[in-house]
Amino acid sequence: MNDSGNTLLGVLAGTAIGAALGILFAPDKGSATRRRIVQEAEATKESLAESALDLRDRAAQTVASKRASLDHQLEDIVNDVSHKTDDVISSLEKKLAELKAKNKKLQKS
Repeated sequence: MNDSGNTLLGVLAGTAIGAALGILFAPDKGSATRRRIVQEAEATKESLAESALDLRDRAAQTVASKRASLDHQLEDIVNDVSHKTDDVISSLEKKLAELKAKNKKLQKS
């Protein structure tokens, strides 16, 4: 999880703890306090679920972006290697022709 995800989780946890403590120390009936705790817990649960979905979506987008970038880089490497291979083959063919010519001269001598 990245820093923004950790920060968001910390803020949500702090909010939930603060709300729960505020409710517990508020001068109210026990049943009303329990009801408010349940409501706050449900709200926090929904908020965490939304944050998790958002984090999942951002992670999926990042993975898709990185995959596209990697595919592009791989294609560039393959193209570059292909061109260099052609250059090497051309150089080897020239060298072979030179060696054949030298060999022909040596055989005539």
